[in-house]
Amino acid sequence: MSQILRHALPLLLLLTCLSCRQAPAPDPATPAAPLPAAATATESPAAPTVAEARSWLAETEAELLRLWIRQERIAWVKATYIIHDTELLSSEADADLMAFVGGKAAEARRFADLKLPPTEARKLELLRLTQTLPAPADAARRTELAGIATELESMYGKGRYCPGDDKSKCQALGALSRTMASSRDPAVLLDAWKGWRTVSVPMKPRYVRFVELANAGAKELGFNDLGELWRSRFDMSPDAFAAEVDRLWAQIQPLYEQLHCLVRHSLRNKYGAEAVPENGPIPAHLLGNMWAQEWSHLEGMVKMKQGPSLDVTKALLAAKLDARGMVKYAEAFFISLGLAPLPETFWQRSLFAKPSDREVVCHASAWDVDWKDDLRIKMCVEITAEDFTTAHHELGHNYYQRAYKDQPPLFTDSANKGFHEALGDTIALSVTPSYLERIGLIDKAPPPSLQPLMQRALDRLSFLPFGVVVDRWRWQVFSGEVKPEGYNAAWWALRLKYQGIQPPVARPETFFDPGAKYHVAANVPYVRYFIAHVLQFQFHRALCRIAGHKGSLHTCSIHGSKEAGARLDAMMRMGLSRPWPDALEALTGERKMDANALVEYFEPLMVWLRQQNAGRRCGW
Repeated sequence: MSQILRHALPLLLLLTCLSCRQAPAPDPATPAAPLPAAATATESPAAPTVAEARSWLAETEAELLRLWIRQERIAWVKATYIIHDTELLSSEADADLMAFVGGKAAEARRFADLKLPPTEARKLELLRLTQTLPAPADAARRTELAGIATELESMYGKGRYCPGDDKSKCQALGALSRTMASSRDPAVLLDAWKGWRTVSVPMKPRYVRFVELANAGAKELGFNDLGELWRSRFDMSPDAFAAEVDRLWAQIQPLYEQLHCLVRHSLRNKYGAEAVPENGPIPAHLLGNMWAQEWSHLEGMVKMKQGPSLDVTKALLAAKLDARGMVKYAEAFFISLGLAPLPETFWQRSLFAKPSDREVVCHASAWDVDWKDDLRIKMCVEITAEDFTTAHHELGHNYYQRAYKDQPPLFTDSANKGFHEALGDTIALSVTPSYLERIGLIDKAPPPSLQPLMQRALDRLSFLPFGVVVDRWRWQVFSGEVKPEGYNAAWWALRLKYQGIQPPVARPETFFDPGAKYHVAANVPYVRYFIAHVLQFQFHRALCRIAGHKGSLHTCSIHGSKEAGARLDAMMRMGLSRPWPDALEALTGERKMDANALVEYFEPLMVWLRQQNAGRRCGW
């Protein structure tokens, strides 16, 4: 809005009001004047037509795209320059988008009873579901919600643990995570674990209000709560989706329990019987990760006597790669599949390393700033095997974003949110020893061994129950099943049930441990990652068949397969234009999510785990 218009508006409003002051009340003794003929009859509004719906959708999508782009640009600046002003700008952009989508969702009810063609009907439903954070129609509550959402994410991004309140020794999440990954001193691990969870304590009262406001927005769209809205995004009913998650987890659970059993035994050998129980849950601070969501840093404790393992980090350091070079390797993988290089602006505008002069959100993410070609990643790249894999994952998002860029705005997304995450991880499954040899990062792949499979299990398989926990907890919170006075207890009950872990010290309700996870603080739905971990193995199995791979599934890399790349590209181009079973079928020939592909991938390891765990009581 221009400064002239901004200052002129109050005067314009005043002039308008001078002509519409309330008239004096009529004298009861004076007969009322007859109404004009046009107003004497009640006329029903004309029934909407398909043409009207199409026109309305076209206008709505055009404005929605404009607001999305504006929000994305501001969000990029806020994430890469965390200051008061960027937080305010982001909050305002979020509020504007919430207001627009909420209003349009209400307007769309006019077409509810109109029989529309499939494309238009799908767009109307997606419009109702597009907001991760629907806002109440009331402007004050909408602004409040946007402000709280921005505040929570910023509290996380600016979080520091200062031992003994000594500001000179403050540590950000990156440093604390490195401690969790590298230290084997239980006291040091406990201090880092507890320290990061001091950051989330002040979030709790804000989160309680956040839940109230977000639920109010969801109810105005016709949902019982925000969790029901999120579960409605999977082309099935909310209850059916929750049951689908349970079905998939049941396929995976026996394999996870075997891995848990072996890791618990190894930790008990390392830390002793007093620290790790023989049959119970594992203390959360001993698993090498701030959230115990992946256990790859424990590989040295559970080494298999099958020859030397491959140290990918060492190979990357030996190659003298910098952050940009790590990402270049990931781009080269997609080019080998027959896909075009990324635009030059990607290399000019992305953030690859943590700046020394300002605060940024280092959590890796992929961006499509203009919904066309302004692709970027934001990632504080470190020269490690983990970040090498993450770079492949994030570029998977970017290539997916570019593939569906020509779809109408409401279809510019993956077939479901799990597809987006699965795409990048599918590529990462092809980061095998043979791939590293092929691209020259290592001279020769080590002899066949189950060690790479164990490494991947510690990374991917260990994650799966955590992928269920985060949103299971939020579904319970949003529905009111879990009240604020029970937030922490419910969090740890779910982590015990699904993961078989427990907190190393008592965690009363004065703490808010869920907020120590970025996706809770930033309101990012999480079950998509669980779905992605199932789909990625299903995608991988299909693409390996297309590429003509022979042998065990875990040894396959689709690097260089133009046939696999073409099939992948065809699925990605569909975007959100069709229900996800159609997209799954286009890639795999299957219409149902199937965790048996994951079980098949890890089958050689499962045989070995059962042998190692013979005589032990697995489970918790």
